[in-house]
Amino acid sequence: MSATLDLTCELIRRASVTPQDLGCQQLMADRLAALGFHIEHLRFGEVDNLWAVLGSEGPLFCFAGHTDVVPSGPLDQWLSDPFDPVIRDGLLYGRGAADMKGSLAAMVVATEQFLANQPTLKGRLAFLITSDEEGPALDGTVRVIEWLKQQGEQIDSCLVGEPSSNKALADLVRNGRRGSLSGQLKLIGIQGHVAYPQLADNPIHRIGAIIEQLINMEWDQGDERFGPTSFQISNIRGGTGAGNVIPGEVVVDFNFRHGPVSPIDSLKQRLTKVIDQRCDSYELSWSGSGGPFFCPAGDFIDNVCDAIQTHTGKRPELSTGGGTSDGRFIAPTGSAVIELGPRNASIHKVNESTPVDELDQLTGIYQTILENTLT
Repeated sequence: MSATLDLTCELIRRASVTPQDLGCQQLMADRLAALGFHIEHLRFGEVDNLWAVLGSEGPLFCFAGHTDVVPSGPLDQWLSDPFDPVIRDGLLYGRGAADMKGSLAAMVVATEQFLANQPTLKGRLAFLITSDEEGPALDGTVRVIEWLKQQGEQIDSCLVGEPSSNKALADLVRNGRRGSLSGQLKLIGIQGHVAYPQLADNPIHRIGAIIEQLINMEWDQGDERFGPTSFQISNIRGGTGAGNVIPGEVVVDFNFRHGPVSPIDSLKQRLTKVIDQRCDSYELSWSGSGGPFFCPAGDFIDNVCDAIQTHTGKRPELSTGGGTSDGRFIAPTGSAVIELGPRNASIHKVNESTPVDELDQLTGIYQTILENTLT
């Protein structure tokens, strides 16, 4: 068993469903401390975070990731225990195999192999690991970044180990992400008997026209870096459960994924205008989980792409698509942020898996990135 596979399995055996860590970070910290890293365990609320840094001066390159995983889902649909790693047909099965305990193991082993050659570092190396990425993301990376600012620390470049790959390992690198803006609309009517609609006001009937207008709007056309803004409804709740009652309210949850072309304030104003045109009795609340970020072409992108080409023979596609990651908290500090990790086909699914041979290949890519960046 390779060193990366062995460590991945050890991490999977810890059922660290968000926001739990269950010793994953300590396992990593012990390995890094043995290499000379200075270790800081930072607990905010119920969330464990790890900051480990090697070196005392120069630009700071950081590996970032999370030890928490999503719940397993229906156990009877798994071919094996989600927290008992199993290899079948060349695939490692287990919750977190791809998202993202395989990446964490590859980062640690790549660092061990890199430092075993006793290089003279042109800069510093750090790990920023949280157990709050899959959850609310309130006491994880965002709090560590605040703490780093207080320490006068600046991350210059950062590789987040999110599963970015598509059909083959490292065929795609995320060099940015769209922003995410969520909201909740409560449309208020008048509850009554279904036989006397003239005495009531059914908000479900009125919400339909609002939804139709919002989903058919062109919010923008995107730009050369980001695709068009998307609007999606995730939940609708209304009714009392009784078939003869007109409800007094209906609640709609929605989300925007947007680039810089449509700033948050612009999206809020345009949506509110649509609602105001059709009703005057409503409540609207907003929650933003981060703005868009983008890593432009430069030495860091070149170092990453060169490393990938060395190990795969191909240069990766650069993309800003997909969801969000903790990169949204790191990039605003001025750090160049990219995401590179395993294939994402099975993440968050039942029977999550990753190809065993690609764990060592990812380790090699990470090690070459360290060599390109720090020597």
